[in-house]
Amino acid sequence: MIWRAIYNVIIIPFMYLYFRISALFNPKFREGITGRKELFTSLEAQLAQARNMPKTVWFHFTSVGEFEQAKPLIEALKDEAKIVLTYFSPSVSANVEKYPYADARCYLPFDTSHNATRMMYLIQPSVLIFSKFDIWPNHVWAAAKSGVPIILIAGTLHANSKRLWPVSRPFFKQVHKHIVAHCVISKSDAQRFRQICPAEAKIYVTGDTRFDRVYQRAKSVKIDEEIFPGQSSFGRPIIVAGSTYLEDETILLDAYALLRQRCTSITPRLILVPHEPTSERIAEIEAQLSNVNFSAVYLSHLSSDANLSDIDILVIDAVGLLAKLYLIGDFAFVGGSFHGSVHNVMEPAAMGKPVIFGPTIHNSYEAMLLQKRGAAMLVKDSQKMADAFEQLLKNPDNSSERGRIAERVILANLGASKKTLAIVRQVL
Repeated sequence: MIWRAIYNVIIIPFMYLYFRISALFNPKFREGITGRKELFTSLEAQLAQARNMPKTVWFHFTSVGEFEQAKPLIEALKDEAKIVLTYFSPSVSANVEKYPYADARCYLPFDTSHNATRMMYLIQPSVLIFSKFDIWPNHVWAAAKSGVPIILIAGTLHANSKRLWPVSRPFFKQVHKHIVAHCVISKSDAQRFRQICPAEAKIYVTGDTRFDRVYQRAKSVKIDEEIFPGQSSFGRPIIVAGSTYLEDETILLDAYALLRQRCTSITPRLILVPHEPTSERIAEIEAQLSNVNFSAVYLSHLSSDANLSDIDILVIDAVGLLAKLYLIGDFAFVGGSFHGSVHNVMEPAAMGKPVIFGPTIHNSYEAMLLQKRGAAMLVKDSQKMADAFEQLLKNPDNSSERGRIAERVILANLGASKKTLAIVRQVL
C-alpha cells in the first residue's frame, strides 16, 4: 500500500505538472492533452455502437512499434472478441483511427486511480494486454481489483532500465505481481523481468510478435510498383535513410559527402525519409541541404513526368512510404540511433537489405541481434558511416551476404504470434 500511496500522492502530481509544462513548448505534448479531452464521452459512444461479443479484449500500446506488435493478436482475436485499443503517443493516433479491426479506440487517460477505475467500468474487459513496456500502475491495480487478468506481450527490459534500479524494484514488484503472464522477447529479458517480479510470476520467452508482422508486410510489398514520379530515372545504387532526426541527418550528410569523394566511379543516390516530416523538420533539412553541394528535390515538388537522372538526394516529405522505399534501396540506414534510440531495423532486414545504424541501440533487441550476426553495422560518426557504405558499395558480394543474413535472422524469429496467442487464449 505504501508504494501505491507514493505513486498517487507524489509521482502522479509531478507527472501531471511535467506534462502541462511540457505542453507549453512541445506540440506533441499539446496534441496528447488535446486528444484526451472528451475521451470518456467518445469511448462511451463507441462502445454503445460496438459489436455484441461474449469477450472483450483491451490492448494498450505506446506508439507505432508497439501497435505493430499487437496487430497479429488483434487480427487473430477480432472474430471472437470485442477489440478495444488505447494508446499513449499522438504519433500512433492516425494509424489507430484508420485501423479497421477495433470496436473502440482512444488515448489512455492520465493514470489516476479515478480514471483507471472509470476505464474498467466502461470497457469491462475480459483481459487487459499491455505491449512491450508501457504498463501504467493505476490501470494495473484497477484491473486486478476488478478481477481482470493482465498480460504483457513482447515484453522487453534493457539492461540499463531505471526499473532495475534497487530503489525502483520494490515498487515495480507491486505492479508486476498482478500480471498473470509475462510474454517476453528473449531469455535475457526474462532474466531481467525476474528482478522486478515475485518468485511465482509466470514468465514465458515467446519472442517478438513484430517479427511476424514485419515479415508479412515486407513480403506484401511489390517491387515493380512506382513509388514516386521519375523513379525509373533515379540512379543506383540507392541508400535509403529511414526515420531520421536532425542528429542523424547531420552525420549522414557528412558521411554521404565523404562517400561521394571516395567513390568517384560509383554515384550512390540517397533517399532521405525523416521521422514525422512536419514543416519544422523539413525546414531543418532544407537548412542542412543548403550547406552541401548536392542536387536535392522533395517528393511533393515532383511533377508526373519528373526526370531524376541528375538528382543526388530525394527527400520524402510524406508518410507511409518507407517500407516500399526500403525494398527499392540497395542498403539502409535506420535513424533514431544518433538521436536517442534506433527505430525499426526489422523492415529493411526482412527485405534482405544490409543495415547501418548509429550507436544507440540498447532499446532494440533486433538491432543488437542483427549486429551480432553480421547483418548490420554500427557506426559512431560520419567517418565510420562513410567507411561502412564504401565497404558495401565496393564489395557487392559482401553486401549481398549481409542482406541474406539479415533476412535469415528475421525468419529464425518468426512464430512469436502463435506462441503468444496460445497463452492469451488460455487466460481468455
